[in-house]
Amino acid sequence: MARRHHRTGGALLGALLVGLLTACSPSTAQEPAPVVSSAPPGPTPVPTVAAVPEVPVQDATAPAADPTAPPVRLAVPSVDIDMTVIPVGVADDGSMELPPDATEVGWYRFGPAPGADEGNALLAAHVDSRLSGIGPFAQLRDVSVGARVVVTTDDGTQLRYRVASVEKIPKDQAPLDAWFGRDGAPRLVLVTCGGAWNAKIGHYADNVVVTADPIGG
Repeated sequence: MARRHHRTGGALLGALLVGLLTACSPSTAQEPAPVVSSAPPGPTPVPTVAAVPEVPVQDATAPAADPTAPPVRLAVPSVDIDMTVIPVGVADDGSMELPPDATEVGWYRFGPAPGADEGNALLAAHVDSRLSGIGPFAQLRDVSVGARVVVTTDDGTQLRYRVASVEKIPKDQAPLDAWFGRDGAPRLVLVTCGGAWNAKIGHYADNVVVTADPIGG
């Protein structure tokens, strides 16, 4: 993975975005779990980027994300989400990695971290897997606007957020550039899948996306 750490250009970002859209369902999925299922990214090679509308291009000289302490825990108390956070990067096929266990959530470590001064900290997780069955992110669809989210970093700091929006977005309308945004006000973005299950392609129709803004105290 080390050899891919500095690939921040458009081709890599495009592959990551395609992966996040298309690989919502883990390879182990059988029948659709509840209405929502695996959130994250899965393999799609760079040549298929054209299948994703308006894939953003990021300057290869973009600055590295702030050296903020990495997250180790994510909690959304109102829906009983309490998960270990695992730093993830880029798989050999160019897609975003995800923990295979649906009880763990992946933080994209080449983007902003929770607590960074600007940009979106992106966390994504499978909703089900053979390892763990239905995972905590199946509850994302039930999160209410205004709910509290707590991210704990590896130095023990607790970062608090308030949910600003909960959306179910068709994959072909996903604002991918915004989810991976490195600029603007700091935000936490939680992504999984939802909507109808398409057995032909092995994916769900939509993404369930929770965005949250930092709060003090």
